[in-house]
Amino acid sequence: MPVITHIEDLRLLAQKRVPRMFYDYADSGSWTESTYRANEADFQGIKLRQRVAVNMEGRSTRSTMIGQEVAMPVAIAPVGLTGMQHADGEILAARAAKKFGIPFTLSTMSICSIEDVAKATDRHPFWFQLYVMRDRDFIERLIDRAKAANCSALVITLDLQILGQRHKDLKNGLSAPPKLTLPNMLNIAGKPRWALGMLGTPRRQFGNIVGHVKGVENMGSLSAWTAQQFDPRLNWGDVEWIKKRWGGKIILKGIQDVEDAKLAVDSGADALIVSNHGGRQLDGAESSIRALPAIVAAVGSQIEVHMDGGIRSGQDVLKARALGARGTYIGRAMAYGLGAMGEAGVSKALEIIQRELDLTMAFCGRTQIDQVGKDILLPGSY
Repeated sequence: MPVITHIEDLRLLAQKRVPRMFYDYADSGSWTESTYRANEADFQGIKLRQRVAVNMEGRSTRSTMIGQEVAMPVAIAPVGLTGMQHADGEILAARAAKKFGIPFTLSTMSICSIEDVAKATDRHPFWFQLYVMRDRDFIERLIDRAKAANCSALVITLDLQILGQRHKDLKNGLSAPPKLTLPNMLNIAGKPRWALGMLGTPRRQFGNIVGHVKGVENMGSLSAWTAQQFDPRLNWGDVEWIKKRWGGKIILKGIQDVEDAKLAVDSGADALIVSNHGGRQLDGAESSIRALPAIVAAVGSQIEVHMDGGIRSGQDVLKARALGARGTYIGRAMAYGLGAMGEAGVSKALEIIQRELDLTMAFCGRTQIDQVGKDILLPGSY
């Protein structure tokens, strides 16, 4: 086993162990992938101010996200098909998050169902991400299932009314379970750990959907389902309807524009996530970290602002925090760890990020994450 020191080590290991279509699903963007790349690259241009001769004892990365205590201001982002990165992937990631003390967010398009995750984590509260579909009866039942599972927040994704074109998914013929074509079988044959894990679990389809929607007993194509069911008419009135049905804490994901951020405040949401869906929807959109400061300046005193997109290190978390994000989310970093080493890999990813966050915070002259502001950044670099 190689020595794992940073997230890139996990990515390379996952690339070796996960079948191509599922690795590519997690590690790609739409069209030219310019926004996908910018999400990560734009963090590198933000420079830190190193401080010296400061007492570095008693450091803590503990904080809160929507009133929930967290070991660091990081949550696991909702990632579709997580259970195809590794058998029972959502269960394993949720367990790792629970042990570490951060929120786990389950995607509507998960392989393990809401009930699977709740049972496997002893009904430990987790967050549920909701896609709004045409079948409103199904959405109502999905919300009720999340309530019954003791989910403590609902994350409504606003930026996937229609599916962005992701060239790799189309070329790979993405499906869950994978179609038994010759190229797929040859690729899977070279991933014995993955294949054995999948043979040992009954969870190989979209657990929140198959068997819960009238007439849907199997679902091979994610793109076909989204084209048929994701609702392009989604609007702020729907957010109000969902909020009333849910009755608990609401987080709105997919905000990139100041005007939309103001509408998010008006909706009564508890938090918003500055996000471009990991560069998987509108290619050419601004990176999340570049969009963050203007949104914080406009609404940060009225609503809790979070962000996701491009976070690969604890330094990225610290920079986002310095620019006003109360919380951050990791999707790909989690998927790399899961694909590489299962639950232990997710735990390793979280450990790496927290250690980098802790050390960088100290080098910037801070001992508490809640003391971090723009003054730890080099003026002109953000």
